[in-house]
Amino acid sequence: MSVAFRQYPDPHNQGEFHAGGSLRVVPAREERRAGAAPQQIYVPPGWPTEVLPPGAPDWETSAITWLMDQCPADYRAYPVLRRHPVVLARFAAEFVEGQIRSSRQALATARPSLGEYVEHAVLDQAAEAIQSEWARLVRVRRAVMLVEEALRGRIFLRKM
Repeated sequence: MSVAFRQYPDPHNQGEFHAGGSLRVVPAREERRAGAAPQQIYVPPGWPTEVLPPGAPDWETSAITWLMDQCPADYRAYPVLRRHPVVLARFAAEFVEGQIRSSRQALATARPSLGEYVEHAVLDQAAEAIQSEWARLVRVRRAVMLVEEALRGRIFLRKM
């Protein structure tokens, strides 16, 4: 087995290379087809670790599973979303975007609407929680966007 990402040689000379992103192991037999150069797969920063790189065997299956985790649980009841991952990715992007808008609104209205019902310290903790959730959702939004672009056929290239 060897690693699909190739940029920085392993300092311990064990045949592994790291591109600065996620590390994925690819069986050597897939890497060496008829004397071809090693397969190079690059995923940009923000690519979800649960999703295999585009072009890897079963990468779309891992993308579907991860995208389903970003959507409401009821989406699993619709087989069309599993059969058409681009549709699922678009719906996931819209759902995450809606969560981001809701987080902003919740943060903006928390103090005026709850100020007379809870203590100031509780409002501070609630604001901190919603800000943390908003930051997580922004990262998820980028990851969903990257997966959607890959499902649409985009090939990611490292910029030097």
